[in-house]
Amino acid sequence: MDFLPIFVNVKSQNCLVVGGGEIATRKIMLLLEAGAHVTIVSPELDEQLEALLHRDTISFRAESFRPDHLNNVVLAIAATNDRAINQLVSASARIKHIPVNVVDNPDLCSFIIPSIVDRSPMLIAVSSSGKSPILARLLRARLETIIPQAYARLGTLAGEFRQQVKQHFTHPAKRRIFWEKVLQGPFAEMVLAGKDKAAQNYLLQSLQSEKDDLPQGEVYLVGAGPGNPDLLTFRAMRLMQQADVVVYDRLVSPAILAMVRRDASRIYAGKERNLHTLPQESINNLLVRLAKEGKRVLRLKGGDPFIFGRGGEEIETLAAHNVPFQVVPGITAASGVASYAGIPLTHRDYAQSCIFVTGHLKNNSIDLDWSSLARPNQTMVIYMGLLGLPVLCQQLIAHGLPATMPAAIIQQGTTQNQKIITGSLQTLPDLTTAAKLTPPTLIIVGEVVKLHQKLTWFESAQEDTQPDTTLSD
Repeated sequence: MDFLPIFVNVKSQNCLVVGGGEIATRKIMLLLEAGAHVTIVSPELDEQLEALLHRDTISFRAESFRPDHLNNVVLAIAATNDRAINQLVSASARIKHIPVNVVDNPDLCSFIIPSIVDRSPMLIAVSSSGKSPILARLLRARLETIIPQAYARLGTLAGEFRQQVKQHFTHPAKRRIFWEKVLQGPFAEMVLAGKDKAAQNYLLQSLQSEKDDLPQGEVYLVGAGPGNPDLLTFRAMRLMQQADVVVYDRLVSPAILAMVRRDASRIYAGKERNLHTLPQESINNLLVRLAKEGKRVLRLKGGDPFIFGRGGEEIETLAAHNVPFQVVPGITAASGVASYAGIPLTHRDYAQSCIFVTGHLKNNSIDLDWSSLARPNQTMVIYMGLLGLPVLCQQLIAHGLPATMPAAIIQQGTTQNQKIITGSLQTLPDLTTAAKLTPPTLIIVGEVVKLHQKLTWFESAQEDTQPDTTLSD
């Protein structure tokens, strides 16, 4: 995050704008809408600004900027086409610890003015951190089309009942749940339809029918997918915004974790080889305890919680303790990573079946049904197999697969850091060692790997900026 988004109260406060042209006019109008008193410093003004001088919230000094113009000012904006003046305004304001914006010069700014969707009291600010103002404006225009003007009335009516709701519920969590329910239900629909009186009556009736008791706790077992936030389900996104606390695994990407409600508590329960932050039994009991405390608990797992995610064990414990839960499947790594690598898991010319296995080493060995795995016309997807890759390849060859059988390993699939190595059962271990891959990885074995070069479509950042790392024998 390049800038901290904040909303500043400038009502009845003194603000300085240096400049008298069209751009300065736009900034001045924005400050006036926010209730500020504006002082304009410029040797001359354009006609539009001169027409505003009759307002008692505007004062004008027909002179060049001097640092003493910043006395008793809470905020400053430089909107001139003279970089030397803009630099002087920026430097002088920073000395006095006054927030300063220099239009179209992010390097001189201590704050930037975003594109704004105004549904007062609801305000939505969109910023590109000064990188692409046009992109921010286009995004704002899109938001304007999907957020009705009636949201202004919705925010106002909710504000009128805020204190009453706060007094009714002593538990903050119960209060939050109440507002989430009414703002996503008939109350909001009535306001949007212009039925404000009916909406007020409905809210009062809803409030009177709700008891001030500890909220019912619940656990959401949610699959976070293989790493790309765009692959989350709509239901996952909704529950991620409702949760009071999130218990997350190592394979949940930072980009996905950032999409969880910001004020939710976060508990890391990741597992790495020979390093378990929390044993599985402790995780199970933690979910029960948090739910019994009345919290809505998001159990966030990489991929799908029911495919090598031990989600079944967790909900068994929840069911045994009568804790309500719901399960949201995610795109498992096998389908997500294979798709982004351009490797179809089945293809009528190459593979008529697909099998998922875990390649996790135990006591330096892998105990798998090798004869059922080493079959022709079958795709094998191996989770957690990076460390045991040499053993996997040796055993598959020993049980009948040809050494030339195509194989691939993909690191951080579906993300901009995706890296793909292709080869054969004989060559893949050495290629992987040379590429210095690190978890998370996924291994695919089968004739379908031949299609990678032909069907690849996703260009990762590594492919754009580094030499080609896709190797074959």
